[in-house]
Amino acid sequence: MRLLVIEDDAATADYIAKGLREDGHVVDVARQGRDGMFLALNEPFDVIVTDRMLPGADGLSIIRAMRASGVATPVLMLTALGEVEKRVEGLEAGADDYLAKPFAFTELRARIRALARRPASPPAADTVLEHADVRMDLLARTATRGARKLDLLPTEWRLLEFLLRHQGQVVTRTMLLEKVWDYAFDPTTNVVDVHVSRLRRKLDLPGEAPLLRTVRGAGYALG
Repeated sequence: MRLLVIEDDAATADYIAKGLREDGHVVDVARQGRDGMFLALNEPFDVIVTDRMLPGADGLSIIRAMRASGVATPVLMLTALGEVEKRVEGLEAGADDYLAKPFAFTELRARIRALARRPASPPAADTVLEHADVRMDLLARTATRGARKLDLLPTEWRLLEFLLRHQGQVVTRTMLLEKVWDYAFDPTTNVVDVHVSRLRRKLDLPGEAPLLRTVRGAGYALG
């Protein structure tokens, strides 16, 4: 894989790049936010790893610029331990996952592999999914609710697709972590709740019947 690491701390950047190169990956390193943003917007990468705090342009600005430009490359954001609100900010800006510092390289490697395994194209069968007035065209890559277009980020798209494929069922957080994020259940992560909350805000506007409901103690369901 070709990976981009955006990290201003030289020791951390070298540590990550060395380990990933030993795994056989091609790794580009940017030490400044603006350099990282330029590469992210203009070069093809399989996964991008970026720190939250960077000189020039921070990680949030990079991710927002990517998503605004239609760049769907998966992003793993690195955050300081305990900065829960900053992790949430990153996910809401369009990051696909986060990893708190300090971290084990084995976990970083696993998170990158999980992000890279996500399918880039929809399966051949069931290319149109519908529930109530929500419609997803997987080939055209469009999603609507009634006459309103849903502007979904890549993770929100996969989340809604999974929910539509399992409409009428209660979908647990464990199922979502395994199928949407492609890693085993982690009781300390709130990544599912953050993305579900963000998807709900896009699905349910004032005056519209709520579609995505929380089933207390179980998970989520469309209905």
